[in-house]
Amino acid sequence: MLSIGLTGGIASGKSTVSRRLMELGATVVDADAIARALQEPGQPGLEGIVEEFGPSVLTPDGRLDRAALGTLVFGDPQARQRLNGIVHPLVRAEAGRLAAAAGEDAVLVEDIPLLVETGQHERFDLVLTVQAPVEERVRRMVEDRGMTEADARARIAAQATDAERAAVSTSVLVNDGSVQRLLDRVDAWWEWHVEPRRPSPARADAL
Repeated sequence: MLSIGLTGGIASGKSTVSRRLMELGATVVDADAIARALQEPGQPGLEGIVEEFGPSVLTPDGRLDRAALGTLVFGDPQARQRLNGIVHPLVRAEAGRLAAAAGEDAVLVEDIPLLVETGQHERFDLVLTVQAPVEERVRRMVEDRGMTEADARARIAAQATDAERAAVSTSVLVNDGSVQRLLDRVDAWWEWHVEPRRPSPARADAL
């Protein structure tokens, strides 16, 4: 198995890269998708969050009020640390289960927004980071996600910096143009870094 850690700041274009890697043949384990599933009613993630932060983080129908939770944690590093202490172990356990099921000949991509912050970079064969200019990221968050500029900048500030991500990466893809330009860069990266190391099913069977 070839294991790849994929990361990038909010609104950097990481999700686009993740989808392209899946189209190229990777098995993608998405930490955000796992976290969302664990925060559904009846799931241990939501139960732990409510126990820690109280019922004010719930909507009237008992679901997680992500906006209310975000308001609590993104301006308070200690609260964010408490949230991460609940969610991250659950996500890692489920991601590990999915990774183990991928098969020995898989190209496994773990899409982890907080890969650097959680110190997971050392367990991957390759670490790929997606970067985009901060002002462009703010624009996307305001125009595409309906955030205020202040909220967008607070979300960015709460994450690792581009320099911190680059320091632990084997490759950095810069998303500073069109979507097609980014996809072309992903394709070129795959051809250069993955194809020469990609496990061969035939060879695996022979072994």
